[in-house]
Amino acid sequence: MKSHVSQSSMTNFVITRLCHRVGYITLNRPEALNSLSLEMIRTITNILCEWKEISNIHAVFIHANQERSFCAGGDIRFLYEASMSASTKDSTLLEDFFTEEYSLNHLIHQYPKPIISLLDGIVMGGGMGIGQGSINKRCRIVTEHTKMAMPEVNIGFFPDVGGSYFLSRCPGYIGIYLGVVGEVINAADAIYAGLADLYLPSEHISALLNYIEQTNESDLCTSIYRFASVFQSQLPVSRLAQHHNLIDQHFSYNNVTEIYAALNKDYSPYAQHILKVMQTRSPLMMCVTLEQLRRGKHLSFAECLCMERTMVQHCFKYGEVLEGIRALVVDKDRQPKWQPAKLEQVSNNLINHFFEPVWPDYDHPLRELKSN
Repeated sequence: MKSHVSQSSMTNFVITRLCHRVGYITLNRPEALNSLSLEMIRTITNILCEWKEISNIHAVFIHANQERSFCAGGDIRFLYEASMSASTKDSTLLEDFFTEEYSLNHLIHQYPKPIISLLDGIVMGGGMGIGQGSINKRCRIVTEHTKMAMPEVNIGFFPDVGGSYFLSRCPGYIGIYLGVVGEVINAADAIYAGLADLYLPSEHISALLNYIEQTNESDLCTSIYRFASVFQSQLPVSRLAQHHNLIDQHFSYNNVTEIYAALNKDYSPYAQHILKVMQTRSPLMMCVTLEQLRRGKHLSFAECLCMERTMVQHCFKYGEVLEGIRALVVDKDRQPKWQPAKLEQVSNNLINHFFEPVWPDYDHPLRELKSN
């Protein structure tokens, strides 16, 4: 394959293209805000495995077909319906979804070639899993449209797809705050938190794509940094930067009950804003998330994914996530009946239950990740 040749293919929801030594993956499910289906996960996994072996592909560029959303997460309606179904086939698909999604997250994290992700619009949940890129070389680009979050506590779940790893490595207690509260952040916040690298006004996206297709530089990430350098001064001041001390002060407490009590005594507008958001979240899963991120800080990426895969089993068995999806997506009454209903009713035993082994080590669905 010659470097100047352009090749493309398309499934229902993923478009792939090769051009000038770069492989392009375009998420193409706009009606669902590019939420990941199992088919999409499998398509992306297969193409990345194929491109990994092609020496003339030097980098991968992942983006979406619209500015409204890069990827709003996993297909939670599918997860709800599969979990509620009595069908063995649906149950297997639910298991496969998480196992294959987390395997894809690991493939991306360990990918030997640079991955450039254009995180334009909504970037949440599963979108963070594919957008955080490779530790070997990555370039995570955000725009003025970026709305980034790991908001899983809003549906009675936890920040998965490697959230145990990348949130626990944010500066100070910012990752704890983002995971426990599920706050939405913008481009400046994402860069400050270490969850993005570069700011690019959306009006210059076409120019960037043209530049990538024309440049002959071997280090694509470095050349993109150079292209975007002129725009970095246009970033507004990060709200996370402005309130970093407040976040560290309150989210350094031992448990969520103490965090809540400290915020309740702080009458500053930002503290009261956080408090109001927390009042809508699952008390149980805020507590589970705090424990998850504390554990994740000391684990490898593969170990984090294995822990999260175990947590998934407990979450769907316990049912908090099903109630959250029902209230937010299915019935849309926005009145979830959390169990327990109050923070002070969440016991340490209940929190620790979500981390208890489900399978012996030799039979864990992601057991092969630890050896890679």
